[in-house]
Amino acid sequence: MPKPVPLGSKARFLVALRAFGLLAVTFIGFAALLFVRLIEWPLFGKARVWSPHLAVTFFRVLLRIVGLPVVHKGVPMAEPGVIVANHSSWLDIFALNTGGPLFFVSKSEVSRWPIIGRLARASGTVFISRDRREAQSQKTIFEDRLRAGHKLLFFPEGTSSDGQRILPFKPTLFAALFSPELPGLSVQPVTVTYHAPKGQDPRHYGWWGDMAFGPHISQTLGTLKHGKIEIVWHAPLSVADFSDRKQLSATAENLVRAGHPKGLVQSGE
Repeated sequence: MPKPVPLGSKARFLVALRAFGLLAVTFIGFAALLFVRLIEWPLFGKARVWSPHLAVTFFRVLLRIVGLPVVHKGVPMAEPGVIVANHSSWLDIFALNTGGPLFFVSKSEVSRWPIIGRLARASGTVFISRDRREAQSQKTIFEDRLRAGHKLLFFPEGTSSDGQRILPFKPTLFAALFSPELPGLSVQPVTVTYHAPKGQDPRHYGWWGDMAFGPHISQTLGTLKHGKIEIVWHAPLSVADFSDRKQLSATAENLVRAGHPKGLVQSGE
């Protein structure tokens, strides 16, 4: 696990400047989102016709403040469905939101985190428990949100990596997608690749294991010249073409691996 690089005076100033910008935009964005929801909820209920587009703008501005460019390849699917991606960093939330409106599926603990939990709830994040005993309730939640026209995104690896490998996909959440209440459902695999700044550790943007959030965000904000994030939107898969969750999970994993420069390297290598 790489050690945080000591920040010089210029980098420390950049951290302070970018942190102030992030906090200001977050405060304004949160207030704007709540205002829009006050109007949107009585008119459209769960449909969220306007607020997801506001969130897209919000995250694009945040990444511009950080100075980290995102390059998209392929086309995000337009219809409601499910997106599955590899997971390397807290930056994934910023980057994937720039591709268009979507709603994250997150572990229930995140809802209790200070600030981040509030933002996640306001932006429509779906909170679930990974307990198999909760499978039926998760299935109902997925059905409700997908029928409301949402695109849901979850990370099948179950945890984040160092960005230099794809961890094996866990098929558990795929089971909810085979409900007869969701005919014609599509799943779009997405590969997220982080390219480190020139001369830096290839794992520069990865946030995994027991890494502390504070030093990592300071390192990110203090990076003078960033690399880039590359997002590949693969062709959607029709759930109806697969016999079960394991087959669908394996196919999605293979596509995500194929789109990553080091995706074929297994986690144990």
